[in-house]
Amino acid sequence: MSEPFRRGDVLAYPYLWRWQAEENSSREHGEKERPVCMILTVTDKQGLTHMLLLPISSKQPLDERDALEIPPLEMRRAGLTHYPRGWITITECNYDILERSYYLDQSQEVMGRFSEAYLEEIRKAFAPFLAQGTARVSRT
Repeated sequence: MSEPFRRGDVLAYPYLWRWQAEENSSREHGEKERPVCMILTVTDKQGLTHMLLLPISSKQPLDERDALEIPPLEMRRAGLTHYPRGWITITECNYDILERSYYLDQSQEVMGRFSEAYLEEIRKAFAPFLAQGTARVSRT
């Protein structure tokens, strides 16, 4: 990979759901790799890339307030055309550090990328949950 992943990229990642982490505090791995959206990246003074990753699912959430349905055009941009429909969860995220991650395959190809306009919609929906301080599941 020639450059780090960017905000809006859709990648494969073994996402660890908050309920899984709370159920078993020693659990480190998600059940399967799934598409995730890199919603935020910040490079610190040491050059490390801190990432927040939001999970994407083809299954409609039980509580519709937990996720945004991904519009068909954004599904195509994200490389998710094998899903008939898709939702991005906005109530939780995984936190990881790119250069130290045990979970992210840094050599993988990006599946696709959401548009800046749609990323802004996601950011606005996710911000209140991030501000509460309970949305983040640390993978470091």
